[in-house]
Amino acid sequence: MKTTSDARSEILSRIDAAIGTASADPSAEWEKLSRDYIRQDSLAGAQLLQLFEHRLIDYGARVFHSGSENIRQAIENILAERGAKQLLVPGGFPGDWLPTSGTFTPDDDLSYERIDGFDGVITTATAAIAATGSIVLQHGAGQGRRALSLIPDYHLCIVSQTQVVETVPAAFRRLDPTQPVTFISGPSATADIEMTRIKGVHGPRFLDVILI
Repeated sequence: MKTTSDARSEILSRIDAAIGTASADPSAEWEKLSRDYIRQDSLAGAQLLQLFEHRLIDYGARVFHSGSENIRQAIENILAERGAKQLLVPGGFPGDWLPTSGTFTPDDDLSYERIDGFDGVITTATAAIAATGSIVLQHGAGQGRRALSLIPDYHLCIVSQTQVVETVPAAFRRLDPTQPVTFISGPSATADIEMTRIKGVHGPRFLDVILI
């Protein structure tokens, strides 16, 4: 009869046999990894932006277009339609983009309970991925800490067309590996074992994107 120790040894030996002996040079093992996935963007211009918008809409987000000179008016119109009057704003967000209507409160290390009391949050982004319909935040200026984009029920995100790339590898080349990262692919949603779809479990239930 095998003991727990014997079973563990057998499992580990099978793992060792499957993966082989580790190289003394980790970088050599890294270079051997297969990279036959798509690593370079093939789309650009209108096609790239159309794919990004299509993915966002498919996930349940709303997409709006604006020129940089009209961004304040676009924000005001969207917030009025949403009925969002109390908005949280991360440090470094462009002040000249904020409308005169509504209340915009800067995040001064507010408690999670205070953050949860706002109608929503408005942020910028670091990058966006058309193929997956994802927005990438690195939580620097204009994006704030992770809690700001996870706790409020509504998120309005401003994305520049110059930030949109086609593939995940292309996006990673734009990221700072020393900074925290949040990937947002539409409003937060999950489903239980009975496939009942629930929104807002891990983040905002509603996501609007202004594409500049």
